[in-house]
Amino acid sequence: MDLATPGGPIDVGLLKRIHSKFVFDRRVHVLSGLLSEMIPGGAQVLDVGCGDGMVAKLIMEARPDVEIKGIDVLKREHSHIPVSLFDGRVIPYPEADFDVVMFVDVLHHMLDPNILLRDARRVARQRILIKDHTKDGFLADSTLRLMDWVGNAPHGVHLPYNFWPQKRWLKVFGELKLEVDVWENDLHIYPLPASWLFDRSLHFVASLSKKTS
Repeated sequence: MDLATPGGPIDVGLLKRIHSKFVFDRRVHVLSGLLSEMIPGGAQVLDVGCGDGMVAKLIMEARPDVEIKGIDVLKREHSHIPVSLFDGRVIPYPEADFDVVMFVDVLHHMLDPNILLRDARRVARQRILIKDHTKDGFLADSTLRLMDWVGNAPHGVHLPYNFWPQKRWLKVFGELKLEVDVWENDLHIYPLPASWLFDRSLHFVASLSKKTS
Protein backbone atom coordinates (compact mmCIF):
# COMPACT_ATOMS: atom_id res chain seq x y z
CA MET A 1 0.00 0.00 0.00
CA ASP A 2 1.25 3.48 -0.87
CA LEU A 3 2.36 5.29 2.27
CA ALA A 4 0.99 8.51 0.84
CA THR A 5 -2.54 7.19 0.45
CA PRO A 6 -5.24 8.01 3.04
CA GLY A 7 -6.03 4.91 5.04
CA GLY A 8 -2.48 3.60 4.71
CA PRO A 9 -0.40 2.25 7.60
CA ILE A 10 0.49 5.78 8.74
CA ASP A 11 -2.08 8.16 10.24
CA VAL A 12 -1.86 10.83 7.53
CA GLY A 13 -4.41 13.02 9.31
CA LEU A 14 -2.06 13.26 12.26
CA LEU A 15 0.88 13.87 9.93
CA LYS A 16 -0.97 16.74 8.24
CA ARG A 17 -1.60 18.39 11.61
CA ILE A 18 2.03 17.94 12.62
CA HIS A 19 3.21 19.29 9.27
CA SER A 20 1.07 22.40 9.59
CA LYS A 21 2.04 23.09 13.19
CA PHE A 22 5.72 22.11 13.34
CA VAL A 23 7.12 21.76 9.81
CA PHE A 24 5.68 24.44 7.53
CA ASP A 25 7.00 27.44 9.46
CA ARG A 26 10.46 25.93 9.85
CA ARG A 27 10.56 24.90 6.19
CA VAL A 28 9.77 28.35 4.77
CA HIS A 29 12.31 30.04 7.06
CA VAL A 30 15.07 27.54 6.24
CA LEU A 31 14.46 27.73 2.50
CA SER A 32 14.09 31.50 2.37
CA GLY A 33 17.37 31.85 4.24
CA LEU A 34 19.23 29.53 1.87
CA LEU A 35 17.77 31.02 -1.29
CA SER A 36 18.20 34.64 -0.24
CA GLU A 37 21.97 34.09 -0.07
CA MET A 38 22.02 32.86 -3.69
CA ILE A 39 20.18 35.81 -5.26
CA PRO A 40 22.35 38.53 -6.84
CA GLY A 41 22.08 42.09 -5.55
CA GLY A 42 19.15 44.12 -6.83
CA ALA A 43 17.71 41.15 -8.68
CA GLN A 44 14.25 40.86 -10.16
CA VAL A 45 13.06 37.32 -9.44
CA LEU A 46 10.24 35.21 -10.86
CA ASP A 47 8.96 32.53 -8.48
CA VAL A 48 7.42 29.82 -10.66
CA GLY A 49 4.80 27.76 -8.81
CA CYS A 50 4.97 30.14 -5.87
CA GLY A 51 2.02 28.76 -3.88
CA ASP A 52 1.07 31.22 -1.18
CA GLY A 53 4.28 33.20 -1.72
CA MET A 54 5.51 32.89 1.87
CA VAL A 55 9.05 31.86 0.89
CA ALA A 56 9.26 34.83 -1.49
CA LYS A 57 7.90 37.20 1.16
CA LEU A 58 10.54 36.11 3.67
CA ILE A 59 13.29 36.47 1.07
CA MET A 60 12.23 40.06 0.36
CA GLU A 61 12.13 40.83 4.08
CA ALA A 62 15.73 39.60 4.38
CA ARG A 63 16.76 41.18 1.06
CA PRO A 64 14.96 44.53 0.57
CA ASP A 65 16.96 45.02 -2.64
CA VAL A 66 15.19 42.06 -4.28
CA GLU A 67 11.79 42.13 -6.00
CA ILE A 68 9.86 38.87 -6.49
CA LYS A 69 6.77 38.18 -8.58
CA GLY A 70 4.96 34.86 -8.68
CA ILE A 71 3.15 32.68 -11.19
CA ASP A 72 1.20 29.50 -10.51
CA VAL A 73 -1.38 27.21 -12.07
CA LEU A 74 -3.56 27.62 -8.98
CA LYS A 75 -4.27 30.85 -7.16
CA ARG A 76 -4.55 30.60 -3.38
CA GLU A 77 -7.22 32.58 -1.57
CA HIS A 78 -4.49 34.41 0.33
CA SER A 79 -1.07 35.16 -1.15
CA HIS A 80 1.88 37.11 0.24
CA ILE A 81 3.13 38.32 -3.17
CA PRO A 82 1.51 39.31 -6.49
CA VAL A 83 0.60 36.09 -8.34
CA SER A 84 -0.45 35.60 -11.97
CA LEU A 85 -1.94 32.40 -13.39
CA PHE A 86 -0.19 30.47 -16.15
CA ASP A 87 -0.66 27.16 -17.97
CA GLY A 88 2.16 25.31 -16.20
CA ARG A 89 4.20 24.91 -19.38
CA VAL A 90 5.04 28.30 -20.90
CA ILE A 91 6.37 31.09 -18.67
CA PRO A 92 4.41 34.15 -19.86
CA TYR A 93 7.32 36.61 -20.01
CA PRO A 94 9.78 37.66 -22.73
CA GLU A 95 13.33 36.38 -23.07
CA ALA A 96 15.74 37.51 -20.31
CA ASP A 97 12.95 39.40 -18.52
CA PHE A 98 14.11 38.44 -14.99
CA ASP A 99 17.53 38.18 -13.39
CA VAL A 100 16.55 34.98 -11.58
CA VAL A 101 13.90 32.31 -12.09
CA MET A 102 13.16 30.26 -8.98
CA PHE A 103 11.44 26.89 -8.47
CA VAL A 104 10.68 25.78 -4.91
CA ASP A 105 9.42 22.17 -4.80
CA VAL A 106 7.69 22.60 -8.17
CA LEU A 107 9.47 20.59 -10.83
CA HIS A 108 8.63 17.15 -9.42
CA HIS A 109 4.96 18.07 -9.94
CA MET A 110 5.59 18.16 -13.71
CA LEU A 111 5.27 15.12 -15.96
CA ASP A 112 8.18 16.61 -17.92
CA PRO A 113 10.25 19.10 -15.86
CA ASN A 114 12.44 19.76 -18.92
CA ILE A 115 9.68 21.93 -20.38
CA LEU A 116 9.73 24.46 -17.56
CA LEU A 117 13.49 24.27 -17.10
CA ARG A 118 14.06 25.06 -20.77
CA ASP A 119 11.66 28.00 -20.59
CA ALA A 120 13.26 29.23 -17.37
CA ARG A 121 16.59 29.32 -19.18
CA ARG A 122 14.97 31.55 -21.79
CA VAL A 123 13.46 33.96 -19.24
CA ALA A 124 16.39 34.17 -16.78
CA ARG A 125 19.21 36.62 -17.45
CA GLN A 126 21.60 35.37 -14.76
CA ARG A 127 20.60 32.23 -12.93
CA ILE A 128 18.01 29.62 -12.02
CA LEU A 129 17.45 28.57 -8.40
CA ILE A 130 15.91 25.19 -7.63
CA LYS A 131 14.74 23.55 -4.43
CA ASP A 132 13.63 20.00 -5.09
CA HIS A 133 14.28 16.37 -4.15
CA THR A 134 16.65 13.54 -4.99
CA LYS A 135 15.30 10.00 -5.12
CA ASP A 136 18.44 8.38 -3.73
CA GLY A 137 18.77 6.05 -0.76
CA PHE A 138 16.71 3.57 1.23
CA LEU A 139 12.92 4.00 0.79
CA ALA A 140 13.50 7.37 -0.88
CA ASP A 141 10.53 7.11 -3.25
CA SER A 142 8.04 6.10 -0.54
CA THR A 143 9.28 8.78 1.83
CA LEU A 144 9.08 11.50 -0.82
CA ARG A 145 5.58 10.44 -1.85
CA LEU A 146 4.44 10.65 1.75
CA MET A 147 5.92 14.13 2.24
CA ASP A 148 4.44 15.36 -1.04
CA TRP A 149 0.97 14.07 -0.22
CA VAL A 150 0.92 15.50 3.29
CA GLY A 151 2.18 18.91 2.18
CA ASN A 152 0.23 19.39 -1.04
CA ALA A 153 -2.88 17.22 -1.37
CA PRO A 154 -5.00 19.53 0.85
CA HIS A 155 -4.33 22.39 -1.62
CA GLY A 156 -5.42 20.47 -4.72
CA VAL A 157 -1.89 20.30 -6.15
CA HIS A 158 -1.31 17.75 -8.93
CA LEU A 159 0.89 14.96 -7.58
CA PRO A 160 2.60 12.82 -10.26
CA TYR A 161 5.43 12.00 -7.80
CA ASN A 162 8.02 12.53 -10.55
CA PHE A 163 11.10 12.40 -8.33
CA TRP A 164 14.55 12.13 -9.92
CA PRO A 165 17.85 10.84 -8.55
CA GLN A 166 20.73 13.33 -8.44
CA LYS A 167 22.37 11.72 -11.46
CA ARG A 168 19.36 12.52 -13.65
CA TRP A 169 19.14 16.13 -12.44
CA LEU A 170 22.78 16.69 -13.35
CA LYS A 171 22.33 15.03 -16.74
CA VAL A 172 19.39 17.30 -17.58
CA PHE A 173 21.24 20.42 -16.41
CA GLY A 174 24.11 19.49 -18.72
CA GLU A 175 21.78 18.93 -21.67
CA LEU A 176 20.23 22.37 -21.13
CA LYS A 177 23.68 23.99 -20.82
CA LEU A 178 23.16 24.98 -17.20
CA GLU A 179 26.23 25.13 -14.97
CA VAL A 180 25.82 24.00 -11.34
CA ASP A 181 27.44 26.73 -9.24
CA VAL A 182 26.00 25.55 -5.90
CA TRP A 183 24.52 22.19 -4.87
CA GLU A 184 23.52 21.88 -1.23
CA ASN A 185 21.72 18.82 0.14
CA ASP A 186 22.21 19.21 3.89
CA LEU A 187 19.28 21.55 4.48
CA HIS A 188 17.99 20.67 8.00
CA ILE A 189 14.37 21.36 7.08
CA TYR A 190 12.87 19.07 9.71
CA PRO A 191 13.42 19.15 13.47
CA LEU A 192 14.75 16.13 15.31
CA PRO A 193 13.80 13.30 15.34
CA ALA A 194 11.80 13.77 12.10
CA SER A 195 14.98 14.83 10.30
CA TRP A 196 16.38 11.30 10.61
CA LEU A 197 13.63 10.08 8.28
CA PHE A 198 12.61 13.10 6.21
CA ASP A 199 15.85 15.07 5.70
CA ARG A 200 18.71 12.68 4.92
CA SER A 201 19.80 13.63 1.36
CA LEU A 202 16.27 13.80 -0.01
CA HIS A 203 16.33 17.58 -0.50
CA PHE A 204 18.62 19.90 -2.42
CA VAL A 205 19.01 23.54 -3.31
CA ALA A 206 20.91 24.36 -6.50
CA SER A 207 22.06 27.59 -8.13
CA LEU A 208 22.52 27.30 -11.89
CA SER A 209 24.01 29.72 -14.40
CA LYS A 210 23.70 29.67 -18.17
CA LYS A 211 26.73 28.41 -20.06
CA THR A 212 27.80 30.80 -22.78
CA SER A 213 29.37 28.13 -24.98
